[in-house]
Amino acid sequence: MSTSLKRQWQIFLIALAFFTRIPIPADTPYSAKRLNQANRYFGVVGIIVGIVSAVVYLLAVALFPPAIAVALAMISSLLVTGAFHEDGLADVFDGFGGGWEPEQKLEIMKDSRLGTYGAAALIMALGMKWLTLAAIAEAEPFLPALMLVVMHSLSRICAASLIFSYPYVRADQNSKVKPLANQQSQQDLWVLIATGLIILFLLPINVALAVTLVITAARFLCGKWFEQQLGGYTGDCLGATQQITELAGYITLLALL
Repeated sequence: MSTSLKRQWQIFLIALAFFTRIPIPADTPYSAKRLNQANRYFGVVGIIVGIVSAVVYLLAVALFPPAIAVALAMISSLLVTGAFHEDGLADVFDGFGGGWEPEQKLEIMKDSRLGTYGAAALIMALGMKWLTLAAIAEAEPFLPALMLVVMHSLSRICAASLIFSYPYVRADQNSKVKPLANQQSQQDLWVLIATGLIILFLLPINVALAVTLVITAARFLCGKWFEQQLGGYTGDCLGATQQITELAGYITLLALL
């Protein structure tokens, strides 16, 4: 393996470790620069998470009703990611719902306890994903498997692309969250976009266009929301964006069926 390819593989492994519980070799070189570069592979990591979920769904749907298969697929994604993005969604709603000033909101978002706003958002988001995918399964039994792969990837691409568009904000240096990729080069962005375009080829053209329009709009609205509330984004905001755009993609497909 050439030095360049080896370096890119190591950067991908950092992205895999950042977004999932999948173990990587302990001797993988790490640096802040490589973590920033790793954001280019967040969409690829989404493909892996999506494939795991899709395989669980396909195995389960052969034995159980589609709604149960969907639930098991969702559980598998939670286990693979450690509910990383769901935690971000809950923190964002707790912070934005409970704080008045940006500093208050950031302080609440750092709190590991789950509040009413976050619990409500989490229940509704997971419930809507389950209901939407189950409804898709009723119409086309094998379609959820495809959409799990597509949307786990596209939603992470939408979330990661916010790094390019908005400033990173942080209350202090003692946050409970992991270190975050907080810079994105044009090269990183183009790798994300290329990954998304490849994934979209898995869908019929009308579905691909509709999903792209909806999740792009959702990504734009999320970014403006975070900018209004905080002046930029945090790691929790990226997790919330992933959850929102993933759900938006499923709802779009269901509307087209």
